[in-house]
Amino acid sequence: MSPQFSHPGRSILDGTIRNFLAEALIIPTGLFTVVFLTRRLGPEGYGLFSLVATIIAWLGWSVTSVFSRATVKFIGEAQEWQPVGNAVVRLHLVVSSGTALVLWLLAEPIARLLDEPGLSTYIRLFAIDIPFFSLGQAHRNILVGMGSFRQRALATTGRWIARMLFIVLFVELGLSVPGVILGCIGSSLVELALARRYIRPSLFQSSDFPVGRLWAYAAPLFLSTITLRSFDKLDLVMLKALGGTVAQVGIYSAAQNLSVVPGLFAMGFAPILLSTLSRMLRDGDSHAARAMSRNAMRMTLLMMPFAGFTAGAASEIVGLIFGAPFLPAAPLLSILIFGALAGLMISVTTAVLTAAGKPGWTFALTGPLLPLALVGHLLVIPRLGAIGASLVTTILACLCALATVLAVHQMWRVFPPAATLWRSALITALAYALAAYWPVPGFWLLIKLPAIVLVIGTSLLLLGEFSKDEMSLPLSLLGLRIAAQENAEKI
Repeated sequence: MSPQFSHPGRSILDGTIRNFLAEALIIPTGLFTVVFLTRRLGPEGYGLFSLVATIIAWLGWSVTSVFSRATVKFIGEAQEWQPVGNAVVRLHLVVSSGTALVLWLLAEPIARLLDEPGLSTYIRLFAIDIPFFSLGQAHRNILVGMGSFRQRALATTGRWIARMLFIVLFVELGLSVPGVILGCIGSSLVELALARRYIRPSLFQSSDFPVGRLWAYAAPLFLSTITLRSFDKLDLVMLKALGGTVAQVGIYSAAQNLSVVPGLFAMGFAPILLSTLSRMLRDGDSHAARAMSRNAMRMTLLMMPFAGFTAGAASEIVGLIFGAPFLPAAPLLSILIFGALAGLMISVTTAVLTAAGKPGWTFALTGPLLPLALVGHLLVIPRLGAIGASLVTTILACLCALATVLAVHQMWRVFPPAATLWRSALITALAYALAAYWPVPGFWLLIKLPAIVLVIGTSLLLLGEFSKDEMSLPLSLLGLRIAAQENAEKI
């Protein structure tokens, strides 16, 4: 077993922390960027960018999702990554380039459909990003499958920092929305360049890995992932298509941006979980794989209180970050944050199903989301507007999360612990009450929120949620890292 997987508990904790922190850079960099853009572009300009960014993200993530989990699984199971890696990057290049070309040709019909004629120019410019973004994601997936979690985190870190710097630079130069788009393209190029410092799969050399095997495994996973990606942004698009203004879209997008933390954790955690479980199952350690799956679902439940205090303090959070014009985003955030948490559970459970060789189950469970959401939005948005869109998204995400948990139980007879569920629910109510009924002005929120986090952690400890081994694991990980640094200094 490779060194990074000789202690899978420490490895997955270390990898998750590194990659979550890397993905979480979007919080300070993204919030700074959003605050900058909302003030420079206003609700309408920000709404236009949000529309085109949603379309590009929809397609870009759909393209990368074709092979993402299949790549992690096959790289994780392989003794040599290069044949699989070469096949993966070539497929990413072909599919993403074709997608960008089709989008460029359809830019004007899409703009007319959304009743924003000027959007076509932005769509064509942003389409350039799709191949670069897709290739960057392919390299990241290969790194995760290899267990190179640190390198993957560094590439992600470079992306978010570059994105913030480029966007601010180009907008300050007077380029407005096109400047934001150019900044996003530049960040994709930076991520790709950083990833290729560590691995260099060939973009053009043929591979002896059977591509048909990759397609066969990837197809149901792709259908599942594209359903989830489409579902994530369908509410925003339907809100505009059913009569919402660009300003309303900007406000809704602001609420979505503030509910991203569970999704960021999923981006850092789910691929690492898939890679680790694949290696465990390859080595015949199914008992440990079941235990890790149970703990992964438990970890998701433990994030409920953080969603609770976000919902309770939504008005203060929105007001501090975006200002008074965006305060209508607060009730949307209070609802969407729980939908995002359900999305994290879906990511965890579908990673477990994928590692266990059940890719078809993932689409069977997630496939109904999109048609149900479409019907729900058509029925609810004309009556309730943006609130209706957020309710449809959150309710369906919670139902899907429950279905995937039941599927994992059907396969491996493991459930997240019931004790964790009731503890988390109790502390979620406490966190919500503290956040909602302890109002503070302005920047005092930066004191209030850490105080509530401290209450959450203390409550979990007092209720006996964590064992001694779990409490010692982060400390032992820190000790190993300090020892490694000392050894390196001696050398």
